Amino acid sequence: MKILITGATGLVGKELVAQLRAKGYGVHYLTTSKNKIQHSEDYRGFFWDPSNKEIDTACFEGVQGIINLAGATIARRWTSSYKKEIQQSRTGSLATLKRGLKAVGDHQVAYLLSASATGIYPDSLTEFYTEQTQTTPTGFLAETVALWEAAAREFTPMGIPTGILRIGLVLSANGGALPEIAKPVRLGVGAPLGSGRQWQSWIHIEDLARMMVFALEERLEGVYNAVGPNPVTNKKLTQEIARILQKPLWLPNIPSWALSTILGEMSQLLTAGQRVSSEKIAMEGFAFTYTNVHQALEEILTS
Repeated sequence: MKILITGATGLVGKELVAQLRAKGYGVHYLTTSKNKIQHSEDYRGFFWDPSNKEIDTACFEGVQGIINLAGATIARRWTSSYKKEIQQSRTGSLATLKRGLKAVGDHQVAYLLSASATGIYPDSLTEFYTEQTQTTPTGFLAETVALWEAAAREFTPMGIPTGILRIGLVLSANGGALPEIAKPVRLGVGAPLGSGRQWQSWIHIEDLARMMVFALEERLEGVYNAVGPNPVTNKKLTQEIARILQKPLWLPNIPSWALSTILGEMSQLLTAGQRVSSEKIAMEGFAFTYTNVHQALEEILTS
């Protein structure tokens, strides 16, 4: 079975590709960089440029499933122009895939899984969000996720069942937020961010990639939260990092206004949060390897 992946060379994509290949899947991947194109028996790259609506339709040959992870990083200052790029990279990638499939006409693609984000849920200290939560997207992040998911749902009328994973804070040693959060703690100057009470709905990167393979194999349709079963506050996360690294936490919380001054609107990635349920995916039969944050952090930070 062959799977087409967008975003395969990113943090999550690399882990996903490794797990798929270990299970014997053939992987096709799309890249905007021609020097990242490789060809081997079970791993083949193809060029695309969603910003110009270009795609090598040979990427669909023999492919039964698509996993879409493409999108510009949100961990950059949100200027007006970059906010447009964040949104267009997500909706444009899906539109380019759809256009390519229509151009091919006769294809074998029978399932699409698309990444999304828990940022669609409002910032709250008290709510516990499930996939059934009805919200009106307000703010840049929520609006972006709503557009992203709407673009993914456009594959359903094409006869392609579609699943959507709303991904939380991905914990990994190789990139993402955790190394940046841990860096000041290692230097002995770590501190909770903002109030420290904001929720962090996290997931270990290995569990996230396994969840994607699970969704693919079970052809799960609709929305699922891709978070671990036990969210923690930012203060708790920081304390656990310090405990594992055997470093003191002696500084006061870093004020939200200071983060806003340094990072601008992007600071809400650090100061806002949502407590999100993973019960729906667990009820489908998915079993987490990492169920509490100490267990996940210890594996990552001491390996």
